[in-house]
Amino acid sequence: MTFSLKARFGQPQIVLAPGVYDALTASLATDAGFEALYVSGASIAYTRLGRPDIGLVSMAEVAETITMIRDRVATPLIVDADTGYGNALNMQRTMRLFERAGANALQIEDQSFPKRCGHLADKGVIPTGEMVGKIKAATDARVSAETLVIARTDAIAVEGFDKAMERAHAYAQAGADMLFVEAPGSAEELSRIVAGLKGTLPLMANMVEGGRTPIKSTAALEGLGFSLVIFPGGIVRALARAAQDFYASLHANGTTDPFRERMFDFDQLNAVIGTPQMMAAGKAYEGKP
Repeated sequence: MTFSLKARFGQPQIVLAPGVYDALTASLATDAGFEALYVSGASIAYTRLGRPDIGLVSMAEVAETITMIRDRVATPLIVDADTGYGNALNMQRTMRLFERAGANALQIEDQSFPKRCGHLADKGVIPTGEMVGKIKAATDARVSAETLVIARTDAIAVEGFDKAMERAHAYAQAGADMLFVEAPGSAEELSRIVAGLKGTLPLMANMVEGGRTPIKSTAALEGLGFSLVIFPGGIVRALARAAQDFYASLHANGTTDPFRERMFDFDQLNAVIGTPQMMAAGKAYEGKP
């Protein structure tokens, strides 16, 4: 039986989806036991461009990333689709492209262009009606009703908490499958999101280390009533710190020996990425014993 994110979000237990940005991180997260993965647009910007999340990543680059990840893992993918990369018609193209590539859910937001990370300052938002149109366009374009539309509003930082909640209700009425009120600034606002939207749709929370929202554990967020929590950029922050330390050590010592305890060796990494199995499969297709 095919795994259904829609059915899973209807259960009381929260889903914890770690951020991934390529096939390697997706495979490592899958091996760790996560039941869904979050393809982070910010993490793609950080790693592929070496730049911040300020609307520089394109639709095609994200689609290619989804395709590469889907070729490696079968784990459900929740994909950051930013603003849909344009108007409602662009949103429809994004839905078609990402769904074919293997996305199980698209998260779309109501920021104006160029968008930026939800935890950066000076964001803008489009009119509520325009976002409602994008949500309807996305649901009209999907092939499967199992491909979910997660509607995100960034309005807390722009219009205030109450307006953000009004937008979330409008997005639910437009046909979204899940609601995501981005960047609440306190534990109280996290609780108010659940209180104000309880009984409408499943709710998503975003945990950004050093961001505007206080970090809460998965268990605590489940207790509040959230159905999904993502830690989208944590892997990049961890790897960037490790890489900075690695390069500093190599430059200082002229060898990787001082860092070896913090690294896989050649055989260990090959075991993680499945090299022995692939070599054996290749031999089998060659008809050799």
